[in-house]
Amino acid sequence: MENEVAPPGVNINVPHSARIYDYWLGGKDNFAVDRAVGDAMIKAIPGMRYMAGENRKFVHRAARNLVEVEGIRQFLDIGTGIPTRPNLHEIAQRIVPAARVVYVDNDPIVLVHARALMISTEQGRSEYISGDIRDPESILQDKTLRDTLDFSEPIGLTLIAILMLIADADDPWSSVAALRDAMPSGSCLAITHPTADFAPGEVAEAVAAATGAGMTLVARTREAVERLFGDWELLEPGLVPVSSWRPDEPVDDPKAAYYWAGVARKP
Repeated sequence: MENEVAPPGVNINVPHSARIYDYWLGGKDNFAVDRAVGDAMIKAIPGMRYMAGENRKFVHRAARNLVEVEGIRQFLDIGTGIPTRPNLHEIAQRIVPAARVVYVDNDPIVLVHARALMISTEQGRSEYISGDIRDPESILQDKTLRDTLDFSEPIGLTLIAILMLIADADDPWSSVAALRDAMPSGSCLAITHPTADFAPGEVAEAVAAATGAGMTLVARTREAVERLFGDWELLEPGLVPVSSWRPDEPVDDPKAAYYWAGVARKP
């Protein structure tokens, strides 16, 4: 697309993970620079669009399970990305109309779409705040978050395909630990994270395409991802390939999507 115009606060000359993900999912909220990196990563991993779709399906399954099985009625979703229906609050509020969700992201284009599309039921609440997971305290102390979520009741904390954007040097484990520590007993943490465990060569090429464009993208081992859950109890079936986490129907090849996924409960 020629003569692309940048929305206020958006740099369309630098690729952004949320817009690349939107491109893989068939969305229209992306720019040439995002499509170029997205295509380079697809060249490295031909199944990339499938993987993005499987990641999204996990969000739907995890949200349903947290509401129906774990009794979660409120969510904190960090690294929201550009809205793709159904959104987390829509899944939760179909089951419990009074469910509340706070979305967090640091991309202005996400903010624009979130405010337009993430409309809550009358009984529930859906809010969006700007924040960076590398500064968990600023998220936790946000007034809108505190007005929306009740920290005396369990919270579903979802970190979906976001921790890969934090370099080891920036210590994502400490950031997640700070978030975990703030959650009340009975809360649940859902994480998906790309890995090179299943296809080292393909993933290395995809990471090189992203980092060559100035992005941070880290694929982590199962052990490194498991550390993110701390001492919380992993729910069955544990930390597994994303397609294998409580699938709605049998999966032919669970390792075709190169993500680890799991959900854990705080004692």
